[in-house]
Amino acid sequence: MEKTTIAYLGPAGTNCDEAARVFACHMGKESTTDNFDFIACPSFAEVFDAVEREQTDYGVVAVENSLEGSVTSTLDLFAFGGTSRIVGQTVLDIHHCLLIAPTADLADVQRVASHPQGLAQCRRFLSEQLRGCETITVSSTAEAARLAATDPHMAAIADEYAAKLYGTQVYAREIGDRVRNATSFALISRSKQPTFSHDGVWKTSLALFLQDNKKGSLNMILSEFAYAGIDLSMIQSRPTKQGLGDYMFFVDILGRESDPRVQTALNCLRLKLREVKVLGTYPLLS
Repeated sequence: MEKTTIAYLGPAGTNCDEAARVFACHMGKESTTDNFDFIACPSFAEVFDAVEREQTDYGVVAVENSLEGSVTSTLDLFAFGGTSRIVGQTVLDIHHCLLIAPTADLADVQRVASHPQGLAQCRRFLSEQLRGCETITVSSTAEAARLAATDPHMAAIADEYAAKLYGTQVYAREIGDRVRNATSFALISRSKQPTFSHDGVWKTSLALFLQDNKKGSLNMILSEFAYAGIDLSMIQSRPTKQGLGDYMFFVDILGRESDPRVQTALNCLRLKLREVKVLGTYPLLS
């Protein structure tokens, strides 16, 4: 049997790696080890590229964190990238730990490495416990754990899975600024449509590009959804990169693209906007 391939932000041990395995379990295959290949990529852009070139069947990218908000690089890839669409979403609880080399002590630490989101979500701990230490941004929390495993002067912010994978000791657990920390991840594909056993919430994600920046444009967009009786779960503006003050909107709505009410709202918006790009219709998986 040919294996299903899923690209994710590597190296092994990232939250993105964990999300990829969650999606694999939802696809109804009995063994993720036997039936899937998980392909590590150095950036979200390369995850998208692997899917666009159909080098992998699927890709997994982080979309939003409950503390730091949307992952803007991911949003830009959706808006200005190719034809890959979101085909599934899941939310993972994030548990940050401070990892150090097996024989190191906290007094040895001079530098702390992590993904920018990891560093941002642990500001209080860094300020109170590691004041004066240099912070270093790396491509992922797992990469930080890999570096800390062999350097007694470097600590990492990552999770316990990464600690076990790379052989570091867990010096402190739950070091995040907030106890409730969660990140949503999207499963993307160019041509594959996975089969999920799911009877819950369906969402549709959109990128909306204005004809021009007329007053009341946002109110017009919201009114179309309100008239159709559609609930919005997220709306966010982003620069179009065409000029200062030129913006577009990302919108998540509850419902499928094929729902009559959703179709009505999208058709009305297409008459009034420069472009309505459907980023995907997908289930929210637990």
